[in-house]
Amino acid sequence: MIATTTSRGAIRPAPVRAPSSTGDLVRVLVVDAHPLTRCGLVRLADEQPDLQTVGESGSVAEALRMAAALRPDVITIETSLPDGSGLDLARQLRDRYAGVGIVILTSHGEDDVLFRALDSGASAFVSKSAVVSEVLGAIRHSAVAATSFSATGLAQALRRRQETTQRLALSTRERQVLQLLLAGHSVPEISAKLYLSVSTSKTYVARLYEKLGANNRAQALMAAVRLGLVEDALVG
Repeated sequence: MIATTTSRGAIRPAPVRAPSSTGDLVRVLVVDAHPLTRCGLVRLADEQPDLQTVGESGSVAEALRMAAALRPDVITIETSLPDGSGLDLARQLRDRYAGVGIVILTSHGEDDVLFRALDSGASAFVSKSAVVSEVLGAIRHSAVAATSFSATGLAQALRRRQETTQRLALSTRERQVLQLLLAGHSVPEISAKLYLSVSTSKTYVARLYEKLGANNRAQALMAAVRLGLVEDALVG
């Protein structure tokens, strides 16, 4: 059987194999912008007796269409796609298909990416540098526990976030100023909204920059997202 191809994706024929001893095969859709990575993931899954790749895609739009057509059990998603964010794709898929397993695969293992994956409704988060057994474990976990989040190092990341939040200890006023900065307000506008003098508002902004290790507004906002002080969906 020849695979049916589209501009960015392919519906794959089922490989011939012996039946799984555990029952039905886990049907996997692979979403990644890089053809070589997709090829590697497809081959890895199809070599397993309990997994079957049913399709592959290199874009958000194609992945949404293929998910609707194929209804896979698990979808692996890279965070960076040419027409959008893999994390946004994960959020859309979770809203549409409550029972689908979603594995976020990324080259960026920072804590903020992990927490954004958690917030997106993903089932598992795995670095592309992880060993094969960890990737396969994430796929199998997602197939049976789609709404339960799994990630190596999650406990340590949570502890680091808690320690950072405690160390920063933003006051109520500092949080108000941060939210207004996030909304794009200038220092004079912040002063007017909070009934402060311009010099006082500048002092609060300077304190925030110092605590966040930032030199400007953009760095401060990115640091706030990274540290879990604000929702990344609100930025920009």
